[in-house]
Amino acid sequence: MITAVGLAGYAVLVGVTVPPRLARARWAHRAPGLAVLAWQGLMATFVVAGALSVYHLAMTDHHVHDGLAGLFAACALGADDPSAGEHLPAVGEALVIAAPLVVVLLPAGSLAGYAWRARRARDRQLDLLALVGEPAPEYGATIVDHGVPAVYCLGGRRAHVVVTRGAVDVLTEEQLRAVLEHERAHVEGRHHVVKMLVDAFSYAFRGLPLARHAKEQTYLLLEMVADDRALRHHSRDALATAMYEVAAGRAPQAALGASGSDVVVRLRRVLTPHPRPHRAAWLGIVLASVTAPVLPLLVTCG
Repeated sequence: MITAVGLAGYAVLVGVTVPPRLARARWAHRAPGLAVLAWQGLMATFVVAGALSVYHLAMTDHHVHDGLAGLFAACALGADDPSAGEHLPAVGEALVIAAPLVVVLLPAGSLAGYAWRARRARDRQLDLLALVGEPAPEYGATIVDHGVPAVYCLGGRRAHVVVTRGAVDVLTEEQLRAVLEHERAHVEGRHHVVKMLVDAFSYAFRGLPLARHAKEQTYLLLEMVADDRALRHHSRDALATAMYEVAAGRAPQAALGASGSDVVVRLRRVLTPHPRPHRAAWLGIVLASVTAPVLPLLVTCG
């Protein structure tokens, strides 16, 4: 029982207490890729700690004294025992064993649903682009005849970067290439996969502070990661001007775009750069993000 309470407290700490503080952390905007890792680590930690706390609470009278091996033994009861028929768990025990699996399968099922819907939406957009889009090999993009300046990308196996005619007309060559580099960063970084993960978690655990903050912050941080990639090859003024010009454009639901409600925050960051966190702090955050999901397993195995 003590272990179950401890794991539940750990899940509450990760799911309720830590997220607002991480959302306000100053270092996150200085190292957005590292912050994305931290949010992913918190989500994994919540799922692992939540599932194991339910297991310990439910199996107090059965296998909890055996640690994690008790769960495996309960799930595989009879696999190697010829007399297994005499020891099959009752329906109640089977439901108890299934309880922690629900905590894991809930976000997994949500992820599968989101992946299926996202793929259908991308396929519809790609079919539409095949009809109305004009290939632009010199930019590595597809141009759509639309007056509102907009630039966005569709991830996946048939990834496309899309730019409207309005954006081509209003942006200079350097500005256009800067914002296109931003979109290629999304594609090459497979940011649509990270977006699906956080969407699935947010849907499965809606109402949880971690779910809300993780979604909001990950969306913003992925854009910052792409901004940093563009700044490796283009000036800050070019990227900032391009972001301002395409701010009014809206990307399809299945796409990642350079515009959005967070443009003001990103513009301020692009124009007023700050130093990255110290290497020691960087290593500490990586270590914490990686080990946090493992701690509940170590407690259970112990």
